[in-house]
This record gives sequence, C-alpha cells and structure tokens, in this order.
Amino acid sequence: MTFEPDTMLVHEVVPSPNHGERADGRHPDILMLHYTGMMSADAALKRLCAPDSEVSCHYFITEEGRIIQCVPESRRAWHAGEGSWAGETDINSASIGIEIVNPGHDYGYPDFPRRQIAAVAALCRAILRRRNIKPERVLAHSDTAPSRKQDPGEKFPWRTLHQSGVGHWVKPAPIKPGPSFEMGDSGDGIRSFQSALREYGYGVPVTGQFDQQTRDVIIAFQRHFRPALCDGRLDTSTLVTLRSLLEAVKGHRLPVIEPDIPLAP
Repeated sequence: MTFEPDTMLVHEVVPSPNHGERADGRHPDILMLHYTGMMSADAALKRLCAPDSEVSCHYFITEEGRIIQCVPESRRAWHAGEGSWAGETDINSASIGIEIVNPGHDYGYPDFPRRQIAAVAALCRAILRRRNIKPERVLAHSDTAPSRKQDPGEKFPWRTLHQSGVGHWVKPAPIKPGPSFEMGDSGDGIRSFQSALREYGYGVPVTGQFDQQTRDVIIAFQRHFRPALCDGRLDTSTLVTLRSLLEAVKGHRLPVIEPDIPLAP
C-alpha cells in the first residue's frame, strides 16, 4: 500500500510492510543514520522491503542522491535493533532511520559520494526543522549499538553535515604521543570517562574497569567524533574531544581527573 511522502525531497515511494505503531504514541526525537552494508543498492532496498526480512527504514538514499521513502515518519520502522541512547532502549519508537547506500566495512567501504551526502544533508535539515530534533540526537547506528554495529563508520563526513546545519560536532583534539588507557586498566580516570560518555548518551556502565564494552563504546565515539584514529584507546585526544562536546551541550566540563592519573588535563 502506497502513501504520501513526508517531504517534497522524496523522489519515489517504495513501501515496506515492515513497520508498526510507535510505543505510547511517541514522537521521534532521534535521527539515526546507517549505511546499507550490502553489495548493491538494489539488493539493500529489496531486503528492506521484503516481508520476511523484518527490517526497514524510513528513507533510503542512493549513491546518486536519489531519496526513496519506505515507511511514513509517523510509523515505527525496524532499523535500529537492540541498543540504547540516553536511557532510551526502544530506539525504533524514538527515531527516524535513514539508510545510506554504501557496501560498508565488509565490502571495501568506499567514500560516500558528494552528491549522496548533499542529499543526506538536505533530507536531514528538512526532518530536523519539522521534528525539532536536537543536534546531539543526530546519531550513528554505532552510537546506539557499539558492540554490534559500525555504520555509517569513520568515513562518513559528520563534519560536513554539521557545517550544513545537521548534527553536533566539535573539532577533534589533536592526536599526540602520550599515555593512554586500554583493555585491562582500571581506576578513577576510567570511571570519570565512563561517566562522561554516559552523560553524553552512550550506554556504558560506570565501573572504573576498561573492559570490552568500554572499548566498543570508545571506538564508536571515535568513529563519530575522532575519525582519524579509531583504535579503542582512551588517549588525551579522545578525552579532550568528549570534554568539548559535553561543554557545548551541557555547559560544563568533565569532572577533574586527579593529577596522578596519566590523562590529567
């Protein structure tokens, strides 16, 4: 069954049967960006519209910048899966999902074409204006499911989107040689950083232990905000970049790390 598109930017409606009611009549306040992660656009669109796939999206953007709508924004598309953000666990009810055609990390992970990114930016701006979604709630799939997902990945031009009025971004702090925390470490510095990640929205337990879940979240953070090096280590660049993001959004800095911790500011 077809429907009227939510924006004049849509070139074509290709309905997917995979959707439902948003929980408790929830109005979406998250905009989530994905890559398709399949060899071709045709295969990805076919899967998103196949009844037995149990996946879908609101919008699908080709390499050429063609925008296809598959599910009305008023409906709950099945694009996010299990994940969390800022305490929200039903991400599908809270979000609008955009699939961006790119084969992803498993198939060579090419750059996103400029024409495609221009279409992404235009669509996002239209949605943000209508839905009043905050910049810091324009998310990568990997932000909400860091142990499962990598998309849209470190090649996605978040800085370009921010410059066009979409999403939250600060200039990443320079990467310099120096001490860092990594798997197996523990202490107050790690606890402080986990608390800051959690305050920004990431679903990471505050334990003071640098475990696999913490590493996954750091990699997701780096893919979005420090894409030059996504190594999962807690270095000064990652810490300072997160501090700047929190200061911009929350109006305050990270808790002070004690001087005997290697990453003291």
